[in-house]
Amino acid sequence: MAQNLFEDFNPVSAKQWKQKIQFELKGADYNETVIWNSSEEIKVKPFYDKEDLKGSTNVSTQATAFTICQNIFVHDLDKSIERALDTIQRGATSLRFTIPNENIAIEKLLVALPLATTTLYFHFQFLSIDFVKKIDQIAKEKEAKIFCLLDPIGQLAQDGNWFSTPEKDNFETLKLLFNSTQNCSLLSVNMGLYQNAGANMVQEIAYGLAQANEYFNHIPNCKKSVVFQVAVGSNYFFEIAKLRAIRQLFEIVSNAYELDIDCHILATPTKRNKTIYDYNVNMLRTTTECMSAILGGADAVANLPYDALYHKDNEFGDRIARNQLLILKNESYFDKVNNPADGSYYIESITQQLAEKGLQLFKDIEKNGGFLKQLKEGIIKRKIQESADKEQALFDTGKKILLGTNKHPNPADRMKHDLELFPFVKINPRKTLITPIIEKRLAEKIEQERLATE
Repeated sequence: MAQNLFEDFNPVSAKQWKQKIQFELKGADYNETVIWNSSEEIKVKPFYDKEDLKGSTNVSTQATAFTICQNIFVHDLDKSIERALDTIQRGATSLRFTIPNENIAIEKLLVALPLATTTLYFHFQFLSIDFVKKIDQIAKEKEAKIFCLLDPIGQLAQDGNWFSTPEKDNFETLKLLFNSTQNCSLLSVNMGLYQNAGANMVQEIAYGLAQANEYFNHIPNCKKSVVFQVAVGSNYFFEIAKLRAIRQLFEIVSNAYELDIDCHILATPTKRNKTIYDYNVNMLRTTTECMSAILGGADAVANLPYDALYHKDNEFGDRIARNQLLILKNESYFDKVNNPADGSYYIESITQQLAEKGLQLFKDIEKNGGFLKQLKEGIIKRKIQESADKEQALFDTGKKILLGTNKHPNPADRMKHDLELFPFVKINPRKTLITPIIEKRLAEKIEQERLATE
């Protein structure tokens, strides 16, 4: 006969837990000693129980369905096809292609791939109706699952200019595409830009939501999934909660427009905390970040190779990054349980607080003219910069630690002759409509100083 052992123990209230902790502190102040304040102004307690919940967060996350995504920049088409087929053979189940121009023979690329079993994402460095229609037609013929990551607002935020198109503006191009395509998802929101530039999680959530809201306002016939491209940082439980909060708030906004569409999350580890010195530590960072993405319910995870900052794409770096995800999926069984964060008082509480703060900031943006207006006025960039400066100050003073860089650095490390790529912010003076939002890593200044002494 089954016995409920919990009935043998008296329940412990939150008050009793707090009293026990205060006794163990031997007179030290409870609030100053064991409670810390996150960059999102969320006070994190040493324990959580059901009294911390205002109700269920009601977020469904399908960890069993996440795909392992490989990033491929298409320059030489034949080599890109060879690389895509090889990475599928080695365990990838989705591919994200970056297409630099309209001269790429997209039909040849798609015909060569096993579309029945592989999800495809296309990131374009241009905006073309004819090019997307070619992909949509093949998606129809092959019944393929394809996402075209069209994000003109993200282009404006990152580049300072809209895409150049023959249509009046980028929104007119999107409207024409929505009227002429039926098989591909078209809209994307690049939230990773804000995280990599130094935004806190509340800003990421609110800006991503407000950006999606701009698309809903301009494109009333949106009927497909919106892909949120999210960068995941090292605050493990907060990042799980962030992805859950995004889903929760997206459902609220899309329901307000009476849109029955999915929130599709494509997650990648952040670049902001990655380093060129003691670069193997990057593998530890990306592992926990991928774990957060999976447990938070990402639909696809594209890992960042440990050497991506300073090496061109290479087989070894790609294999290690892919194998990290394969281990999490096949050996750590991260794909066996849906809604894995359900019932965690801590994660549920953080999810609720991030969602509440994100929704409040979203409402404030809408009240003051909307995301595009604030982006053009430089308000979004200024707010992100304020958050980035605070985080940078913590790093510079040693309060935020990156091992091997600002704590326990290896003086024997030499990197000057290993740099195939320039790993720092690039200065490219040119005329733009707005001042772009610039991604910048925390370690850039200290790394440049070390390189100068090699």
